[in-house]
Amino acid sequence: MGKNRLLIIEDEPSVAKQLKWAFCEEYDVAIANDAKAARKLLSSGTFPVATLDLGLPPNPDSPNEGLKLLEKLSGLGALTKVVVITGNTEKETALEAVALGAIDFCEKPIDLNVLGIILNRAFRMHALETENRHLLTVANKAGALCGMLGVSPKMQELFVRIKKVSASDYPVLITGDSGTGKEMVANAIHQLSRRSKKPLVIINCGAIPENLLESELFGHERGAFTGAVDKKIGKFEHADKGTVFLDEIGELPMPMQVKLLRCLQEGTIERIGGSKPLSLDVRILAATNIDLKTAVEQGVFREDLYFRLNVVPMELPALRERSEDIMLLAQHFLAAESRVLKTGRVSFSTDAVSALISHEWPGNVRELQNCIRRAMAVLSSQWITASDLGLAEPQKDNAENAFYTLQEARDIAERRCIRQALLLTGSNISQAAKLLAVSRPTVHDLMKKHGISI
Repeated sequence: MGKNRLLIIEDEPSVAKQLKWAFCEEYDVAIANDAKAARKLLSSGTFPVATLDLGLPPNPDSPNEGLKLLEKLSGLGALTKVVVITGNTEKETALEAVALGAIDFCEKPIDLNVLGIILNRAFRMHALETENRHLLTVANKAGALCGMLGVSPKMQELFVRIKKVSASDYPVLITGDSGTGKEMVANAIHQLSRRSKKPLVIINCGAIPENLLESELFGHERGAFTGAVDKKIGKFEHADKGTVFLDEIGELPMPMQVKLLRCLQEGTIERIGGSKPLSLDVRILAATNIDLKTAVEQGVFREDLYFRLNVVPMELPALRERSEDIMLLAQHFLAAESRVLKTGRVSFSTDAVSALISHEWPGNVRELQNCIRRAMAVLSSQWITASDLGLAEPQKDNAENAFYTLQEARDIAERRCIRQALLLTGSNISQAAKLLAVSRPTVHDLMKKHGISI
């Protein structure tokens, strides 16, 4: 990561040179010797902090030019923190500058140590405000969180839980069917945490050969075994101060479970062939699509490790349990693939919408994404049909083979019709009521009955 950028707005060459010399090792320093040059640099938005001598050309003996620049700051570099350089007899002017947005002032003659402290504080304030804005933008965007999409109650509850869990360092065990987005949840927890500037290291416990697993996770010393010609830093060390995501934790062999347990208990690891333990600060996130309780009962997963990992359980809903999100996700994937393939506007036909809503999605979000890609691969017009999606025949077979009571069949038909009507009318209840040939109150009652929200 490069140095923080500092802008010095100073018309006196000797002072500007002195300030640049004093702070060039710590910051990437740029100099503007008049208001015009300062406006251009500030408008780039790349300077977290600037120092400003209020006396600028064409009236260097007056603070007017500097104060005018401060007034226009909101339209130039509103995020830049400005420290005013002022004479010791100009305190009223300095206070006026603070009222206009400067965060502090430093009196002349400049004490470089004092100015250094003020600048350090200004950079920390900028970093904190930037991080807060980032978190608010990510966390408050309607229906989305760190790349995940969902307007259903279950996803909204999950988003709230992710935000809360991100504030701590406790281990999290993420469970859910294959394709529900466990890795995306882990990424969201990391991105919203205080560790977001440090690495998120993803380890697929089922993809690494057992004989290489310990070396991959914890590293080895040179000469530790045949073929160890150099020292290797393991994935846990690479994640120091950051997060480790252990995917498919249920596939971890029993000997490695013992070593992982020791790491969780003591906060240390030991490289193969090493002579002393290494202290690490990592947060552990783990995920599995198998029932670890059953694995414990069967003796293939350690009970003590299960309890260590399962401090904060987080279960992801299957796509069939969040049907309100199906078309939201389908439209998102369709738009993304259309941009990649440069196909122009592509839409779902009515039968495609019906097929998407009715399908059970055993492969969850991953299956839905692949389904959209399959349709785009055979696209012959600007409309995607159920046949393009590969859902027309399977849906028919499912309907023929399944058995329902009359009440169950009635409920299924009602849910399907209401959801389709809402989708076709953009969630306009009045228009949906017309399509269904019922009254608005009836639509409201049916939505409440079937737990459908908009």
